[in-house]
Amino acid sequence: MTGGSIREYAETMRERYWGADRRGKTRILDEFTTVTGYHRKAAIRLLGRVDDLVPKARRGCRRKYGTEVAEGLRTAWETSDYLCSKRLHDFMPEWTEVLAHHDELIVEPSVKDKLCQMSPSTIDRLLRPYRLVRKRKSLSTTRPGSLLKASIPIRTFGEWEEKKPGFLEIDLLAHCGESAEGFYS
Repeated sequence: MTGGSIREYAETMRERYWGADRRGKTRILDEFTTVTGYHRKAAIRLLGRVDDLVPKARRGCRRKYGTEVAEGLRTAWETSDYLCSKRLHDFMPEWTEVLAHHDELIVEPSVKDKLCQMSPSTIDRLLRPYRLVRKRKSLSTTRPGSLLKASIPIRTFGEWEEKKPGFLEIDLLAHCGESAEGFYS
């Protein structure tokens, strides 16, 4: 049985379990344990629960920032060319004014105040779904080599002997912008 079907079965058996006398509860428990494979004590706990019928309140603090604030933050983040949260936090009061002036961000004053009060960690938390969708590709055109990796000694804190013959240091840099197409010399 799947978890969902066990829950449905437990809900139907729970009503019978509550209305039954002691012998009836024993028979219901025997039937429930053979059908589901649950331990008897687990079945007693599951069927004796009352709190499943009462809807549970959401745990934790109430949400301070709703969907309007999240959408306003997304607009500000995208128009700032995806600034990090710490820089965006410092820049937010000015940025909301500039965006409102250019009709890019049209929100109520209370939403604008919430955008300016938001901490960098809250900005990160609210932008997480948008960042997952928009994964940035690296602009590097070089790839790590694996053929010579084992044969090249790597010195981290040793002396560099730059005057010894055969010493070579190379930095690879591509001046191509966002596209690696075309001819390079």
